[in-house]
Amino acid sequence: MPTAQETTLEIDLKALKHNYNYLKSKLQKNTHFMAVVKAYSYGHDAKIIANYLQDLKVDYFAVAYTSEGIALRDAGITKPIMVLHPQPTSFKELMARCLEPSLYNSKVLHEFIAIAESEGQNTYPIHLKFNTGLNRLGFSEYDVKGIASILSHTNAVGVKSIFSHMAASEDLNEKEFTLNQIKTFKAIAKDFTETLGFKPMLHMCNTSGILNYPEAHFDMVRSGIGLYGFGNSEEENHNFQPIGTLKSVISQIHHIKKGETVGYNRAFKADKFQKTATIPIGHADGIGRQYGNGKGFVTIHGKQAPIVGNVCMDMIMVNITDIDCKEGDEVIIFGQQPTASEFAQTANTISYEILTAISQRVKRVIIE
Repeated sequence: MPTAQETTLEIDLKALKHNYNYLKSKLQKNTHFMAVVKAYSYGHDAKIIANYLQDLKVDYFAVAYTSEGIALRDAGITKPIMVLHPQPTSFKELMARCLEPSLYNSKVLHEFIAIAESEGQNTYPIHLKFNTGLNRLGFSEYDVKGIASILSHTNAVGVKSIFSHMAASEDLNEKEFTLNQIKTFKAIAKDFTETLGFKPMLHMCNTSGILNYPEAHFDMVRSGIGLYGFGNSEEENHNFQPIGTLKSVISQIHHIKKGETVGYNRAFKADKFQKTATIPIGHADGIGRQYGNGKGFVTIHGKQAPIVGNVCMDMIMVNITDIDCKEGDEVIIFGQQPTASEFAQTANTISYEILTAISQRVKRVIIE
């Protein structure tokens, strides 16, 4: 790995390939794989990640919003792309770029059909989401007959898949709840097939579902966080390799006398002589204020340097009293050691939040 000379997110494509192959090894040969690349590929770089996964023969991509799907099409992605939460205002654009919507209630299904008909579409691929307990988006298990009635009046759309989302697949204390979700989804799928006379693709598993519930792999699985190096459990994390390493450098070292303060609002006051290093990364880069005042830390030459005082917009200051270092030396915020998950835990949050918070002004460097 090259030594950082500025704040950089290094993206290791070998690690991405390892994670993809590990997840694939859990599947039957004919189970399709949907890569979730929403939110700029969980803060990494959606264009680079998606193109690399397309070369690895991933079957499908998922994004949250239409604009994300358009960006992938512009970047050369030709595989099917499902849009998880498309807004009706972008339905025409979505069709123009051959993106496939997830539709989750009668209102949006009616709206999509109306636009598909006005655009002269025939069996345009749609995905129907069913709610089995997350209570976020989705048709209910009692909506199948209503859906059948709506679809019987149009040829403009064709149902490519029906799917649901697990609420607690990483928490084995909630196994009974998850098994009940799977049972409900199977009943929906059976009802759908019998009522509409055909069987669309079925998918339900997220990363933790792939690992913990092989009986629910169905026709396709969806993985986001696993691809980026996290298995959602201490045990499984050992089987994954974080693909992103967030690095920076020491801009300046200060010698702080007893009684002097550091940072905005004088939040840190030295109780003895200390040394601090100023690093060019702050809350505008994704290191939120909650990491300040000794909660978060960075690593310099393998040693932990706690953040002192409040996180600034573009900088943090860290305590380097016991670390032999100089201006220009490399600083690790997270990567292999500590991982983004371990860094996030210092502020009582999760890897998803710190990864997706990394600002796009942070330079991305690809490690082949």
